[in-house]
Amino acid sequence: MQKIQIFLTISLILLSSIDVQAQPANPNEQLKQSLIFAAPPPPKGIGEPGKRGEAGSRGCGQDMNKRMISSQKRLTALVPVYSNSELVFGTTIREHPSFLFYVPYASDFASGEFVLEDEAEHQTIYKTSLTGTPGVVNFRLPSKAAPLEIGRQYRWYFNIYCQKDNQIIANVEGYVKREELKPALKTELEKATPRQQVNLYAANGIWYEALSAASELRRTNSQDTSWTALLKAVGLNDFATEPKVECCNLEN
Repeated sequence: MQKIQIFLTISLILLSSIDVQAQPANPNEQLKQSLIFAAPPPPKGIGEPGKRGEAGSRGCGQDMNKRMISSQKRLTALVPVYSNSELVFGTTIREHPSFLFYVPYASDFASGEFVLEDEAEHQTIYKTSLTGTPGVVNFRLPSKAAPLEIGRQYRWYFNIYCQKDNQIIANVEGYVKREELKPALKTELEKATPRQQVNLYAANGIWYEALSAASELRRTNSQDTSWTALLKAVGLNDFATEPKVECCNLEN
Protein backbone atom coordinates (compact mmCIF):
# COMPACT_ATOMS: atom_id res chain seq x y z
CA MET A 1 0.00 0.00 0.00
CA GLN A 2 2.83 2.36 0.87
CA LYS A 3 4.54 1.61 -2.46
CA ILE A 4 1.33 2.48 -4.33
CA GLN A 5 1.04 5.82 -2.52
CA ILE A 6 4.67 6.66 -3.33
CA PHE A 7 4.06 5.75 -6.99
CA LEU A 8 0.95 7.98 -7.17
CA THR A 9 2.78 10.87 -5.52
CA ILE A 10 5.65 10.66 -8.01
CA SER A 11 3.18 10.45 -10.92
CA LEU A 12 1.36 13.58 -9.77
CA ILE A 13 4.64 15.49 -9.46
CA LEU A 14 5.64 14.47 -13.00
CA LEU A 15 2.25 15.46 -14.42
CA SER A 16 2.42 18.85 -12.68
CA SER A 17 5.87 19.36 -14.15
CA ILE A 18 4.60 18.60 -17.64
CA ASP A 19 1.69 21.06 -17.27
CA VAL A 20 4.01 23.89 -16.23
CA GLN A 21 6.39 23.22 -19.12
CA ALA A 22 3.48 23.34 -21.59
CA GLN A 23 2.80 27.00 -20.77
CA PRO A 24 4.52 29.62 -22.98
CA ALA A 25 7.77 30.63 -21.28
CA ASN A 26 7.64 34.06 -22.91
CA PRO A 27 4.59 36.25 -22.14
CA ASN A 28 5.09 37.95 -25.52
CA GLU A 29 4.70 34.56 -27.21
CA GLN A 30 1.42 34.05 -25.35
CA LEU A 31 0.21 37.43 -26.62
CA LYS A 32 1.25 36.50 -30.15
CA GLN A 33 -0.84 33.35 -29.99
CA SER A 34 -3.94 34.89 -28.44
CA LEU A 35 -4.31 38.21 -30.27
CA ILE A 36 -7.44 38.15 -32.42
CA PHE A 37 -8.91 40.95 -34.51
CA ALA A 38 -12.71 40.88 -34.30
CA ALA A 39 -13.83 42.72 -37.42
CA PRO A 40 -17.08 44.67 -37.01
CA PRO A 41 -20.04 43.95 -39.32
CA PRO A 42 -19.36 45.50 -42.74
CA PRO A 43 -21.29 48.68 -43.57
CA LYS A 44 -24.20 48.53 -45.99
CA GLY A 45 -24.55 50.39 -49.24
CA ILE A 46 -20.90 50.46 -50.32
CA GLY A 47 -20.47 50.32 -54.08
CA GLU A 48 -16.84 49.54 -54.85
CA PRO A 49 -15.20 47.35 -52.19
CA GLY A 50 -11.81 49.03 -52.43
CA LYS A 51 -8.34 47.52 -52.83
CA ARG A 52 -5.88 46.60 -50.06
CA GLY A 53 -2.96 45.59 -52.24
CA GLU A 54 -1.75 46.38 -55.73
CA ALA A 55 -1.68 43.17 -57.79
CA GLY A 56 1.04 44.52 -60.08
CA SER A 57 2.58 47.86 -60.92
CA ARG A 58 2.15 49.30 -64.38
CA GLY A 59 3.89 51.78 -66.64
CA CYS A 60 6.95 53.92 -65.92
CA GLY A 61 9.43 52.06 -68.10
CA GLN A 62 10.75 48.52 -68.41
CA ASP A 63 12.77 48.51 -65.18
CA MET A 64 9.80 48.79 -62.78
CA ASN A 65 10.74 45.77 -60.64
CA LYS A 66 14.38 46.84 -60.46
CA ARG A 67 13.35 50.10 -58.82
CA MET A 68 11.46 48.34 -56.01
CA ILE A 69 13.16 47.13 -52.83
CA SER A 70 11.36 43.81 -53.33
CA SER A 71 9.63 42.66 -56.50
CA GLN A 72 7.68 40.19 -54.34
CA LYS A 73 5.95 42.86 -52.26
CA ARG A 74 3.65 45.46 -53.76
CA LEU A 75 2.03 48.63 -52.54
CA THR A 76 -0.22 47.55 -49.64
CA ALA A 77 -2.52 49.29 -47.18
CA LEU A 78 -2.11 47.95 -43.64
CA VAL A 79 -5.82 47.40 -43.07
CA PRO A 80 -8.15 44.40 -42.71
CA VAL A 81 -10.11 43.06 -45.67
CA TYR A 82 -13.35 41.08 -45.65
CA SER A 83 -12.50 37.86 -47.49
CA ASN A 84 -16.05 37.18 -48.71
CA SER A 85 -16.41 40.56 -50.42
CA GLU A 86 -12.85 41.97 -50.62
CA LEU A 87 -14.19 45.01 -48.74
CA VAL A 88 -11.41 47.21 -47.36
CA PHE A 89 -12.88 48.76 -44.23
CA GLY A 90 -11.83 49.68 -40.71
CA THR A 91 -13.14 51.73 -37.80
CA THR A 92 -11.57 54.41 -35.62
CA ILE A 93 -12.57 56.27 -32.46
CA ARG A 94 -10.29 59.26 -33.12
CA GLU A 95 -11.04 62.59 -34.73
CA HIS A 96 -7.62 62.45 -36.39
CA PRO A 97 -6.50 58.82 -36.92
CA SER A 98 -3.35 57.51 -38.63
CA PHE A 99 -3.19 55.51 -41.87
CA LEU A 100 -0.27 53.16 -42.53
CA PHE A 101 0.94 51.75 -45.86
CA TYR A 102 3.80 49.65 -47.13
CA VAL A 103 5.50 51.39 -50.08
CA PRO A 104 8.16 49.48 -52.07
CA TYR A 105 9.32 52.35 -54.31
CA ALA A 106 12.30 54.65 -53.94
CA SER A 107 11.38 58.35 -53.77
CA ASP A 108 13.63 59.24 -56.71
CA PHE A 109 11.57 56.90 -58.89
CA ALA A 110 7.99 57.50 -57.78
CA SER A 111 5.94 59.90 -55.66
CA GLY A 112 2.75 59.29 -53.73
CA GLU A 113 -0.39 61.09 -52.69
CA PHE A 114 -2.86 60.22 -49.92
CA VAL A 115 -6.38 61.64 -50.11
CA LEU A 116 -9.20 61.37 -47.56
CA GLU A 117 -12.68 62.44 -48.58
CA ASP A 118 -16.16 62.60 -47.14
CA GLU A 119 -17.93 59.77 -48.95
CA ALA A 120 -21.41 61.31 -48.79
CA GLU A 121 -20.37 64.73 -50.11
CA HIS A 122 -17.39 63.64 -52.24
CA GLN A 123 -15.38 66.43 -50.69
CA THR A 124 -11.65 66.17 -50.01
CA ILE A 125 -10.93 66.92 -46.37
CA TYR A 126 -7.21 66.09 -46.35
CA LYS A 127 -4.38 65.51 -48.80
CA THR A 128 -0.68 64.90 -48.35
CA SER A 129 2.26 63.95 -50.56
CA LEU A 130 4.83 61.25 -49.93
CA THR A 131 8.57 61.43 -49.27
CA GLY A 132 11.16 59.26 -47.57
CA THR A 133 10.29 55.82 -48.91
CA PRO A 134 10.62 52.82 -49.17
CA GLY A 135 9.13 51.14 -46.12
CA VAL A 136 6.07 51.49 -43.88
CA VAL A 137 4.78 55.05 -43.98
CA ASN A 138 2.36 56.67 -41.56
CA PHE A 139 -0.05 59.37 -42.73
CA ARG A 140 -1.30 61.02 -39.56
CA LEU A 141 -4.37 63.20 -40.01
CA PRO A 142 -3.21 66.56 -38.56
CA SER A 143 -5.19 68.63 -36.10
CA LYS A 144 -5.67 71.35 -38.72
CA ALA A 145 -7.70 68.92 -40.85
CA ALA A 146 -11.45 68.65 -40.35
CA PRO A 147 -12.13 66.05 -37.60
CA LEU A 148 -13.87 62.82 -38.51
CA GLU A 149 -17.45 62.81 -37.27
CA ILE A 150 -18.94 59.96 -35.23
CA GLY A 151 -21.10 57.69 -37.36
CA ARG A 152 -19.81 59.13 -40.64
CA GLN A 153 -18.03 57.13 -43.30
CA TYR A 154 -15.01 58.33 -45.27
CA ARG A 155 -13.09 57.04 -48.26
CA TRP A 156 -9.32 57.17 -48.68
CA TYR A 157 -7.08 56.78 -51.71
CA PHE A 158 -3.34 56.32 -51.96
CA ASN A 159 -1.84 56.69 -55.43
CA ILE A 160 1.74 56.21 -56.57
CA TYR A 161 2.88 58.31 -59.54
CA CYS A 162 5.80 57.75 -61.89
CA GLN A 163 8.28 60.62 -61.59
CA LYS A 164 8.95 60.36 -65.33
CA ASP A 165 5.45 61.07 -66.67
CA ASN A 166 3.28 61.62 -63.55
CA GLN A 167 1.03 58.69 -64.44
CA ILE A 168 -0.48 56.44 -61.75
CA ILE A 169 1.51 53.21 -61.54
CA ALA A 170 -0.09 51.73 -58.39
CA ASN A 171 -2.96 52.54 -56.08
CA VAL A 172 -4.94 51.25 -53.09
CA GLU A 173 -8.20 52.49 -51.58
CA GLY A 174 -10.68 51.78 -48.82
CA TYR A 175 -13.07 53.11 -46.18
CA VAL A 176 -12.90 54.30 -42.60
CA LYS A 177 -15.73 55.06 -40.21
CA ARG A 178 -15.53 56.78 -36.87
CA GLU A 179 -17.38 55.04 -34.05
CA GLU A 180 -18.18 56.28 -30.56
CA LEU A 181 -16.03 54.78 -27.80
CA LYS A 182 -18.21 52.86 -25.35
CA PRO A 183 -17.86 53.99 -21.68
CA ALA A 184 -17.02 50.48 -20.42
CA LEU A 185 -14.26 50.06 -22.99
CA LYS A 186 -12.94 53.54 -22.24
CA THR A 187 -12.57 52.57 -18.57
CA GLU A 188 -10.74 49.36 -19.51
CA LEU A 189 -8.38 51.23 -21.83
CA GLU A 190 -7.51 53.79 -19.16
CA LYS A 191 -6.42 51.00 -16.79
CA ALA A 192 -4.64 48.89 -19.41
CA THR A 193 -0.95 48.69 -20.26
CA PRO A 194 0.05 49.63 -23.85
CA ARG A 195 0.18 45.94 -24.78
CA GLN A 196 -3.23 45.30 -23.27
CA GLN A 197 -4.60 48.30 -25.17
CA VAL A 198 -3.61 46.69 -28.46
CA ASN A 199 -5.55 43.57 -27.46
CA LEU A 200 -8.59 45.56 -26.33
CA TYR A 201 -8.76 47.60 -29.53
CA ALA A 202 -8.36 44.45 -31.64
CA ALA A 203 -10.94 42.46 -29.67
CA ASN A 204 -13.45 45.29 -30.18
CA GLY A 205 -12.78 45.69 -33.90
CA ILE A 206 -11.17 49.14 -33.66
CA TRP A 207 -8.48 48.69 -36.28
CA TYR A 208 -6.83 52.07 -36.62
CA GLU A 209 -6.14 52.52 -32.91
CA ALA A 210 -4.98 48.91 -32.55
CA LEU A 211 -2.47 49.44 -35.36
CA SER A 212 -1.29 52.82 -34.04
CA ALA A 213 -0.81 51.41 -30.53
CA ALA A 214 1.08 48.40 -31.89
CA SER A 215 3.24 50.66 -34.05
CA GLU A 216 4.16 52.77 -31.05
CA LEU A 217 5.06 49.66 -29.05
CA ARG A 218 7.25 48.51 -31.91
CA ARG A 219 9.07 51.86 -31.78
CA THR A 220 9.60 51.88 -28.01
CA ASN A 221 10.16 48.16 -27.34
CA SER A 222 11.87 46.05 -29.99
CA GLN A 223 11.09 42.87 -28.01
CA ASP A 224 7.33 43.38 -28.03
CA THR A 225 5.41 41.22 -30.52
CA SER A 226 2.14 43.18 -30.69
CA TRP A 227 2.91 44.61 -34.13
CA THR A 228 3.69 41.19 -35.63
CA ALA A 229 0.72 39.52 -33.95
CA LEU A 230 -1.76 42.16 -35.13
CA LEU A 231 -0.58 42.08 -38.75
CA LYS A 232 -0.66 38.29 -38.68
CA ALA A 233 -4.26 38.38 -37.43
CA VAL A 234 -5.37 40.07 -40.68
CA GLY A 235 -3.07 38.23 -43.08
CA LEU A 236 -0.34 40.89 -43.32
CA ASN A 237 2.48 39.11 -41.51
CA ASP A 238 4.76 39.44 -44.58
CA PHE A 239 5.10 43.14 -43.77
CA ALA A 240 5.84 42.82 -40.05
CA THR A 241 9.61 43.24 -40.40
CA GLU A 242 9.55 46.08 -42.93
CA PRO A 243 11.14 49.29 -41.59
CA LYS A 244 9.04 52.28 -40.67
CA VAL A 245 10.06 55.48 -42.42
CA GLU A 246 9.19 59.12 -41.85
CA CYS A 247 7.00 61.10 -44.20
CA CYS A 248 5.22 63.41 -45.32
CA ASN A 249 4.93 66.85 -46.92
CA LEU A 250 1.66 68.22 -45.58
CA GLU A 251 -0.78 70.15 -47.72
CA ASN A 252 -4.03 71.93 -46.98
